[in-house]
Amino acid sequence: MDFTLTEEQAAIRQMAQDFTREEIAPFALEWDREKHFPVETIRNAGALGMGAIYVRDDIGGTGLGRVESALIIEALASGCPAVASYISIHNMCAWMIDRFGNQQQREQWLPGLVTMERLASYCLTEPGSGSDAAALKTRAVREGDHYVVSGQKQFISGAGASDVYVVMVRTGDDGPKGISTLVVRADTPGLSFGADERKMGWHAQPTRAVILDGARVPVANRLGEEGDGFKIAMAGLDGGRLNIAAASLGGAQSAFDKALAYMGERRAFGQPLTAFQALQFSLADMAANLEMCRTFLWRAAASLDTKAHDATTLCAMAKRLVTDRCFDVANTALQLHGGYGYLAEYGIEKIVRDLRVHQILEGTNEIMNVIIARSLIGRTS
Repeated sequence: MDFTLTEEQAAIRQMAQDFTREEIAPFALEWDREKHFPVETIRNAGALGMGAIYVRDDIGGTGLGRVESALIIEALASGCPAVASYISIHNMCAWMIDRFGNQQQREQWLPGLVTMERLASYCLTEPGSGSDAAALKTRAVREGDHYVVSGQKQFISGAGASDVYVVMVRTGDDGPKGISTLVVRADTPGLSFGADERKMGWHAQPTRAVILDGARVPVANRLGEEGDGFKIAMAGLDGGRLNIAAASLGGAQSAFDKALAYMGERRAFGQPLTAFQALQFSLADMAANLEMCRTFLWRAAASLDTKAHDATTLCAMAKRLVTDRCFDVANTALQLHGGYGYLAEYGIEKIVRDLRVHQILEGTNEIMNVIIARSLIGRTS
């Protein structure tokens, strides 16, 4: 496998880096402090094709692959992991509609999502079902040409600001085969939102409960057949896990770059910090971990592009490995800053706060181990 970027891939990454340097990085600390969701900046990213990275181009999507997506999300996250992660979630929703929707649904929903004039949120988790996603309780009862939907989704990124919600609901019996997927408009009567959650990180995007109380959703808004919803949700998460890993990588790379620059400027005992061998070793470990994470992330992304038989396992491995190692890199960068790393103005503590949740969402890293272990055991059984 050749890990050298093509000219096109290098140009895509440069475009995303330029956008991040000009429109995200200078404002990230302010957004975090003010808990501001930068919708206009996100729409500017959409105008450059970052709202539908792997949506097919016949409907206006960019038509790129998962490796290119990893490059874009990493670049965006170097400016703000919270904003990059929301853009990842939006892309996951757009892809699910593109991949599993019929032509009429693609034409109805995707044009606005492609440009990010309409924003999307993914709704799987509930107050009583997180890791055990197949236990979800939100019920959709069919009445003629509509489903009447009641239930609550929890920890929904973009809730209250998004225009479209891709919602997993129960249309049948208990278990994964009783789940279906509905696309729900934000202005649907009976849909409301909880309070914006007070969080450790990810302050630059809202997180709310999505509450459905007798919301009537057209049957025409269902993706696939009844009972396909769990399969659709899990397919979306394969790519989502790669992107959240890429967001961790971008944030950790930024933290490393800040630490390297700081250590060259900061002096102790008459020498720059970079002169001390113990601290040099910390930098070497951080750089090696970043490169290892990047290489494996690209490997997993390529497997999803080629529909390799072990793609789901590799995506789970990448999500666990990259989010764990990159959090450690960011945390070490904070430590190398000493007391200054704990101050908000240096930007390191924000990265640490933002990256911590990546080990939880899109399936906890413990669940990633379950997926990996089941794959290994399945080979020998």
